[in-house]
Amino acid sequence: MDDLAGFLRTRRSRVDPSAAGIPTDSRRRVEGLRREEVAHLSGVSVDYYVRLEQGRATQPSEQVLDALARVLGLDETERGHLHRLARQPRRRTRSPSGRPRAELLRVLDLIIDAPALIMDHRMDVVAGNRLAGLLYGRNPTGLNTARHIFLEEAERGLYADWEKCTLDVVGHLRLAAGKHPDDPRLASLVGELSMGSERFRRLWARADVRARTHGRKAYRHPLVGLLELHQENFALPDESGMELIVLSAPPESPAEDGLRLLASLNDGGTLPARTAGHEFDVSRALNCR
Repeated sequence: MDDLAGFLRTRRSRVDPSAAGIPTDSRRRVEGLRREEVAHLSGVSVDYYVRLEQGRATQPSEQVLDALARVLGLDETERGHLHRLARQPRRRTRSPSGRPRAELLRVLDLIIDAPALIMDHRMDVVAGNRLAGLLYGRNPTGLNTARHIFLEEAERGLYADWEKCTLDVVGHLRLAAGKHPDDPRLASLVGELSMGSERFRRLWARADVRARTHGRKAYRHPLVGLLELHQENFALPDESGMELIVLSAPPESPAEDGLRLLASLNDGGTLPARTAGHEFDVSRALNCR
């Protein structure tokens, strides 16, 4: 699914030669750096670097990888990905899987003021609290958020920053492919997304990697409107590859009011019975604290 050779080629193509101190002119037709330029700047032989890009060289040294990361301008996430690809074991490794511990599910249910999910490296939701279900309009357990974002056209409007979400999803799956190169379910998902979405195919070909840690996440809910939330990802300490994801709202913000209104909906995602058949005054509902 992912390999060192392909990653080097895509990173090389994005480097501005002039920023690397290489003069250019109108006759230059190569996008980014040439192979021999990367080799020269990183202090390795051209033959060795060519073999790296052709997948014929194995186990490059830490010094070589660090030099390549410097020349290619890799950030911390990309640098770790480069080292991981270079150290992939030859024997097949078992991909993490399984169900969250019962104690963890109880902790999830204790989070009542923010949508919270437990997600694996394939972006499969393995558990979610009540507010997460109301946000997605369904029981999120079993939902694959990558498939939800790219393939379910009717659900696209839920993501206020849809294009940014697609970048994050592909970057995460690329990173996961580097960590779990022998995961058949992950490979199948990538194949399904590639067949079903032109945007996914284009983004996947770029080989960008992104780590999910924290940041803004905006949703446009059909009943409560725009929810500008903050996402925090907590890696679970059991080597399961799963993360606890919590979507919180700043105090006294419109998003906090929106989550309060969302929590007031019935579990089916409908308005409370006292408002059914009547005009629903959102501002009045939000002021009833």
